[in-house]
This record gives sequence, C-alpha cells and structure tokens, in this order.
Amino acid sequence: MANWVIRSRTIVHHLHKKMGSLGILNLSSWNSTSNSFHSSSPTMPLGDNHGRPHAIFGDSATHFAVRRFKSTEAERESDAEYINQDGGDQALDFPGGKVEFTSEMNFITESADKRVPCYRVLDDNGEVIVSNNFVQVRKEVAIKMYSDMVTLQMMDNIFYEAQRQGRISFYLTTLGEEAINIGSAAALSADDLVLPQYREPGALLWRGFTLQEFANQCLGNKEDKGKARQMPIHYVSKKHNYFAVSSPIATQLPQAVGAAYSLKMEGKNACVATYIGDGGTSEGDFHAAMNFAAVLEAPIIFICRNNGWAISTPIEEQFRSDGIVVRGRAYGIRSIRVDGSDALAVLSAIRTAREMAISEQRPILVEALAYRVGHHSTSDDSTKYRSVNEIEYWKTARNPVNRFRKWIERNGWWCDKDETEHRSSVKKQLLQAIQIAEKTEKPSIEGLFSDVYDHLPSNLQEQEEQLRETIRSHPKDYPSDVPV
Repeated sequence: MANWVIRSRTIVHHLHKKMGSLGILNLSSWNSTSNSFHSSSPTMPLGDNHGRPHAIFGDSATHFAVRRFKSTEAERESDAEYINQDGGDQALDFPGGKVEFTSEMNFITESADKRVPCYRVLDDNGEVIVSNNFVQVRKEVAIKMYSDMVTLQMMDNIFYEAQRQGRISFYLTTLGEEAINIGSAAALSADDLVLPQYREPGALLWRGFTLQEFANQCLGNKEDKGKARQMPIHYVSKKHNYFAVSSPIATQLPQAVGAAYSLKMEGKNACVATYIGDGGTSEGDFHAAMNFAAVLEAPIIFICRNNGWAISTPIEEQFRSDGIVVRGRAYGIRSIRVDGSDALAVLSAIRTAREMAISEQRPILVEALAYRVGHHSTSDDSTKYRSVNEIEYWKTARNPVNRFRKWIERNGWWCDKDETEHRSSVKKQLLQAIQIAEKTEKPSIEGLFSDVYDHLPSNLQEQEEQLRETIRSHPKDYPSDVPV
C-alpha cells in the first residue's frame, strides 16, 4: 500500500511538472528543440525572409535564446522526495538547468565533419551571388565605402614609405583587410562605441577622422589627440567614440564588455564593436571577455579578423578548432563566419549582428576571413616565413578593393575617371598632411608628467626639473624640436 501511494504521488508530481505548473520548461519540447538544433544542415540558406544573413547554428533565433532554466530549492527538495521507483528520473535537475540522462557513453567530437560555411554576397568577380541575402546599399553609401577603402589603401602605402624614409618610427598596414574595416564601420551607428585592436583605422576614417589627424598622430606632434604619448597608429578620438588603441594584445576585450554593459544599464540604443585578430584569441582576455559578455548578456559585437597569421605563426599552429567562429557556441554566443574580402557581406553581417545585439541584448561573434597581404608591421619581413607567390595571389586575385570596385562599376556608380581623380586627390592630401604634421610643434616635456595627478606630487616635480636640466646640459642627445 505504501509503495502504491509513493508511485501515485510520483506520477502526479511529474504530470504536474509536464504541464508547466512549476514554471519549468517542458522536457519534451526541450527534446525536440535540442534535436532540431543539432541536426541543422551545414548547407543552410544564407538569409532569412528579410534578406538578413543567418547565424551559423540552426535556422531559428529561438535556438539561440539564452537558456537560463531557473530551479528552486523547493523543487529540488520535491524532486528528492518523489523518487522514481522504476530506476530514477529521466533528467538531472542540476544548477543551470535540467540535464537529460542517457545510457550511451558518447564523447563530444573534437570537430565537425564539415567546416562552418563562410557567408558571402559577391563572388571574386564582384557579381552578386544571390539577390536577396544582403543589406541593400544606396549609391551614396556604396561610393563612400569604396572611396574610403581606396583612401585607406593609399594611406597605408604612403605612411609605410614614410616610415622607411625615417620620417615616422613605426607603421602597420591593413592591406587585404580593407573590406573588414570599412564594411563593419558602415554597418554601425555613430553612437556605437568602437574598441579597436590596432588594424582598424578604417573604422575611424569612416567616422570622419581626417588625413591630417592621422598624420598628426603618426608624427607625434602637439595636435595629436593622444598628446603624442603613444607610438604611431595608436589612434584615439573621443569625438568619434573610438577608444585608444592599446599595444598589449586583447586587453581591450574585457573593457569592451564593461562598456557594453554600461550601455545596457543606461538603456542606450547602441552597442559596442570590438576587434581582435586570430592571434589575439589565444589570449586569456579573449575567453574571459566572451564568458563575461554571455553571462551579462551585453550588447557587443566581437569582430575577429582571421587573417591567417599571428605575426609569423600560421593559424594551424595556433589552434586545432575550426577557426574562431565555433568558439561562440562554447560560451553561448551566437556566431557567424563571413568572407572578410567581401565588403557587402561584412556590412550585411555586422548590420544584422548590431540589430540582434541591441534588440535582444546579447553578444555576437563575427569571424571575418581575410588574408593579411602586408607584413605584420614595419618591424616584420613576412617573406621569411611565407612565399612571395602566396602573398601576390591574395594581393591580386582576392583583392577586396578590386572586388568592390567591379560591383559599383557594374551598377554604373563609378568609372575610370572617378578612380583617377580620387586617387590623385588623396595622394595630394596625404603628402600635404605629412608635411604639415612634420612642421607642427612637438608637445612640451610637461606632457610626460600631467594628466595623472590632480596636483603633481613633489617627487614628480623633482623628476620633471631633473629631466629639463639634463636636456639643457646635453642638447645634442635630445630632439631639438621638443619644447623644454
């Protein structure tokens, strides 16, 4: 009799839970959702009915909902009380949510049979592959995108040569990654915050940072927004919501999540876009930031520029996973892989990611594949670890600027005359900007000691005076154009 009562109470208890009276997810519905989640085809459509690219895992946004199954002490006690006399419950109510039991001992495979597909809009000849799977771009926006890509390319070439001439101390190019720079920038709002790595000056160019301002920073004069305290290419602009570039790899990522969480707390209609290279994902800060963003449900877009190389280390020696995109699922973050040489694909993916990040208050991971054509920096000679033929192939056959030009020319929005006039104008502006920056006065020595303390302590006052005295005593050992 007692055994019959226990079994009856157990049946009633589980029926009660199945009907959702205790506020717990219906287990059968979770099973069906889970099955459809895991059986998604790798050859899924690239867009939804609204022309937006899908994320890589599944074809429904519901599959990505953050599943925060709430358990209560009362229910755990109840589960413990109502023990199934026929061999135990079918799921474990563990902190974090119910986990199904299985009699099969299956290890999760280290990788999928097929690599995650790469979303693209334009083929190598600049022709649209499918007409409705990307964000439509107006003529004015398309022309600005291409113009800025050309400007960025020319800026890299001229500043690189200036460094080789000894006019600036260091430089780093974005050659091969122009589409990631400009495509992502075009997808964002001016209110969105950008925390860059160091290979994203295009995002700043798009927002209105002038060629003269770029030159001022690289030559470190008193007009530099960063007060000439950083090495070249470490740009910053409060006006353009562009945080200062920081040399230590990946340190900007946790900071970006914090900034995104502040936007969430303030209810702002904006998100944070932060950039990182493939090498940077090996840093602990990357993983901390991903988990931080997922748990806090921060409106942030992680944009990973997978350019194939972490300085001289190829990606196959960095990790065994299928690139970066698969890491999103491990942290509960929606992710997509995109062709980083296709400006329209980058624009469409980031625009859609932005909408998701803000409307759903969630982080998004975007992996953009784009080969690094240039050397890592002016301190690097990449021909020591990769072939010249390999570099030349990506520079010509897979050039993102040339691909986008073919598309706008096919639309009748650009011609050879436009190209010649634009390149001539940009070159003239750049050369003039460098000349002006060179003639502009350097910051005072005082700048080395200010902006840390409200009132400079006595020990730093002594150090400042000692430095001035040393410069006056040994003028030939110090630059003559730095005011003492």
